[in-house]
Amino acid sequence: MNVLLIEDDEGFRATLALALRRRGCDVLQAAGKYEALSLVEAADINGIVLDMRLGGVDGMSLISALRQRQPRARLIVLTGYGSIPGALKAVRLGADDYLLKPASADQVLAALQGRAATSPRPAANDTPSLARLEWEHIQRVLHDCRGNISHAAEALGIDRRTLQRKLGKMPPVG
Repeated sequence: MNVLLIEDDEGFRATLALALRRRGCDVLQAAGKYEALSLVEAADINGIVLDMRLGGVDGMSLISALRQRQPRARLIVLTGYGSIPGALKAVRLGADDYLLKPASADQVLAALQGRAATSPRPAANDTPSLARLEWEHIQRVLHDCRGNISHAAEALGIDRRTLQRKLGKMPPVG
């Protein structure tokens, strides 16, 4: 399987590329938009792993260009800032799957192959934590308020500064 890995974090990109190579994939790597577009033009790609945030570029804006150049490739969006609206938007734009970091190489490979990464029955530790559910709810309300923090804080019933503080933190893992 030929995979294009588009990720601006060099350490994460190198680690995931190595893990995918060990699982039998040929991996091309790109750190940004223009490098990714030139690689996707030059090679036959079966799978694309796209980071949602590429420095100053929104990875979502690349989905249609990648899909246009490689229509049969499985396109996976990988993000540390997951939300239900974000996942829905990615799929509407043409992504085949949406994974949250930290995703294992096995989960990424399973998504690239179009199969479930885990058994159909969720394990006890797959249940999201209360902090994760709160974070996803805040993201949904913020999306519904079109990014307006004051309106979102009002809808959530919390102070605007409290909401800004919560948004400034990384999303909970579990």
